Amino acid sequence: MRKRTEPVALEHERCGRQRGRRQTLRALGPTRTSSSCSASGPTPSARAGGVWLRLRKILFCVLGLYIAIPFLIKLCPGIQAKLIFLNFVRVPYFIDLKKPQDQGLNHTCNYYLQPEEDVTIGVWHTVPAVWWKNAQGKDQMWYEDALASSHPIILYLHGNAGTRGGDHRVELYKVLSSLGYHVVTFDYRGWGDSVGTPSERGMTYDALHVFDWIKARSGDNPVYIWGHSLGTGVATNLVRRLCERETPPDALILESPFTNIREEAKSHPFSVIYRYFPGFDWFFLDPITSSGIKFANDENVKHISCPLLILHAEDDPVVPFQLGRKLYSIAAPARSFRDFKVQFVPFHSDLGYRHKYIYKSPELPRILRLQQGPGSSPDPSMWSELV
Repeated sequence: MRKRTEPVALEHERCGRQRGRRQTLRALGPTRTSSSCSASGPTPSARAGGVWLRLRKILFCVLGLYIAIPFLIKLCPGIQAKLIFLNFVRVPYFIDLKKPQDQGLNHTCNYYLQPEEDVTIGVWHTVPAVWWKNAQGKDQMWYEDALASSHPIILYLHGNAGTRGGDHRVELYKVLSSLGYHVVTFDYRGWGDSVGTPSERGMTYDALHVFDWIKARSGDNPVYIWGHSLGTGVATNLVRRLCERETPPDALILESPFTNIREEAKSHPFSVIYRYFPGFDWFFLDPITSSGIKFANDENVKHISCPLLILHAEDDPVVPFQLGRKLYSIAAPARSFRDFKVQFVPFHSDLGYRHKYIYKSPELPRILRLQQGPGSSPDPSMWSELV
C-alpha cells in the first residue's frame, strides 16, 4: 500500500512545480513587455513637454535678469560709469604703447607726463610726415623742440574704450601728419598705460595739462583741439575753461559729438532694449548724473569763443546724427561765437564713414584748408561746408 501511494505523491508534487512555473512566467510576461517599451524611449508628447519645460526655465531666467539689471545699476552707480568710460576695454590687445613704431608710426615719440600726484599719462607725439627721415633715432628732447617749428599742432582727444593706439585713431594721426600737422594725443588716467582713476574732472584736467605743456613749447604756432565721440565732451570742457582764462585754442574740431551724456546714453544702441522700461531715466540716467558725469557740450558751447567745426556722418550708429545737428543749432546763434565761424559738415550715409571713419574722406584736406609742406598753416576762417 505504501509503494502505491509514493508515485502518486511525486506526481502531485511535479504538477505543483509546473503550475508554479507557469504562474511565474505569466507574472514575468507583462514586466518584459513594459521593459521593452521603456527601451524605445519616451513618447513624442513627453519629449515636447520636456523641451517646453526647459524653454520656460530659460525664459524666466532671461526675464529675471532683464528686470534685475536696472535695479543693480541703480544700487551701484559705478557700473554705469564703467559702461560710459569703457576704459577696461583695451583694443587692440597685445600692443606695446611704448613703441608706436609697431603701429606704423615711425616718426612718433612716446612720453609720460604727470598732471597730478599719483597720476601718470602716456602721450604720443607724431611730427609732420615731411620730417619722417629727420625723426629717425631722435630722442624726446628733439621732438619737444620740434613743436616750435612753423607747423600747426593738433591735440587729439579720443573717445571711450581702447587706447591711443586704436586702429582708426592711428589712421587719423597718419592722415593729419601727412597734411603737415604735429599730432599730440594721450590716454586719459585709467586708459591704456596711464595711471589713475577715470572721472570727467580728471580727464579734463589731463587735457588741460597736455595743452599747457604744448603751449609752453610751441611758441606762436597755432594749436587746434580735436575731440572725437566721448572726447568731444572732454574737448568742450577744456576749451570752455581755456576761454574763461582768456587763452583759447586757435580752433575746436568736434567729430561725432553729442549734446550731453544723458541724451547720448538714451540714444545709444545699447539702451534700445530698456528705452521704454518704466522709470528708464531714474534707473539708468540719474546714476550717471549722481556719478558726476555730465559732458554737457550743449552748455559748454555757449561759453566758447573760437572757431568751431563739427564733423558728423549721417550713418553714425553710436552717436546719432541728429545730436550733432542739434549741437550745431545750439552753438550757431550763441553770442560767444559772434565773432567766430561755426561750421557743420555732414557726411552722407552712402559714404559709409559711420562713427569713426571720417578720416577716410578725401574731402578732409579741403575742409581743413590745409596746405602741405613746411611753413603751412590752415586758416580756420577758410573752412567751407561739404555739400
